[in-house]
Formats: sequence, C-alpha cells, structure tokens
Amino acid sequence: MSFISTISRVAMTALALAASLTVSAYADNLVVNGNFEVTATNASAQLGTNGQQVAGWTSQGYNFVFLTGTADTTGATGIYGNLQLWGPGNGSANGLGSSPAGGNYIGMDGAFDQGPLQQTISGLKPGAATTVSFWFAGAQQYNYTGITTEQFAVSLGNQTIDTNVVTDANHGFTGWEYETMTFTPTSSSEVLSFLAIGTPGGEPPFSLLDGVSVSQTPEPSALTLMGTGVLSISGLLRRRFSQSS
Repeated sequence: MSFISTISRVAMTALALAASLTVSAYADNLVVNGNFEVTATNASAQLGTNGQQVAGWTSQGYNFVFLTGTADTTGATGIYGNLQLWGPGNGSANGLGSSPAGGNYIGMDGAFDQGPLQQTISGLKPGAATTVSFWFAGAQQYNYTGITTEQFAVSLGNQTIDTNVVTDANHGFTGWEYETMTFTPTSSSEVLSFLAIGTPGGEPPFSLLDGVSVSQTPEPSALTLMGTGVLSISGLLRRRFSQSS
C-alpha cells in the first residue's frame, strides 16, 4: 500500500471517528429521571403533597406518581384523599399494568386543576433538531363512569406539539403508545413541559406518562465542515509528499 493511500485511509478513518463522536455527543439523553424512579418518598402520591416529589421535575396541578402495581390497588394519596385508576386490581379487566418503560409512571388529570409537569433541559444546541420521546396512555379515575378522552400538550421552550387524542371506553384504558416529536430550540436551556388535556370534567380523564427522553443530532453543516477540514489535511499531506519525492 502506498504512503498516499495510507494517508487517505487515516484521514477517512479520522473523519468517521470524529463524526461518530459528534453524533454520540448530541444523542445522549438530556432528561434527568425520565423514568420517574427517583422519588422523595417510597409512596404513590400527588406531587407536592406528603413530601412527595420526583427528582428533576416540578409539578403544578393534580398530578400523581404511581409506584409499580399501585394505580389500581392501593392507589395514591392526594389532597382529596385516596385516588385510584380503573384496572384489574379494582374490577376492570382493561389491561392497565406497568408501562413499557417499567416501574413508576406519572398520572395527570386533564380536566381538573390542570397544571404542567416540567423540567429545565440544559446542554441544548440551539438550532439543532431535538427529539422528545415518551410513553403515553389514557386512563380513568376509579369510581367514575363514562367515556373519556386524553391527550398531552408537549412544549419545549416556546414551541408546543400535541399528541393524538385517545378515547377510553367506560372504565377503560387505552394501552401505551410511544410518541416521538421534533423541536428546534432557540437557546441552550429550555423548559420541557407536559400538560394533560382531557374530557369530560365530571368523569376524570388521566393521561399517563413514562420513559421521557430528549436527544439531539448534530446539524448537517457541522459534519460537512468537519469533513472538509479532514479532507483538506489529507490534500495538504499529499502535496507535501509529492514535492518531497
């Protein structure tokens, strides 16, 4: 193999490695505690009551953290007493169970005392495509009857995207679905927000959330610039080798 070929191979290898490192640098999950496993107390409860919080997040509204297996059994403690969701544990064979992400999940009332669940995301690259992914499901509060609808309004900074509206049958559960949304941040630090929206008010609809992640991919222009630089070095080495021959 010639010296020039060796230089070219080294240059292209360096380009591939640099690109890989750049992509991995922007692909890391920027969310803290996106599975809601780190909590202030080991109990299902309304956030902000009885000392319960989920690390990294703030809550304003009738929002609960449900520990594994408790939503339709022991329920959660809130400002108005115990709250459960319809499920096999309290008489509805609707399939309610653990989320695909496993462990704890958040339940948010979409028609009563609505308020967002939020986290400030840092380390964003302004202008870069930013993917927000999460598991979402619709459920209903135990001891209420009727058809309900559930939805999330998801915001990053000043941009908001709504999920599809899902519909629950009486005493129902919609099943979990994976949502992926693309945002474009304008600053390096922006607020990620989830707001539950549901109907009707008299038959409490709950939007469930788990497995939240935020990741970025590098701008194509960045990779192009990096590639141009590596190839320029390769060309310079070729010319110097030719001149010395």
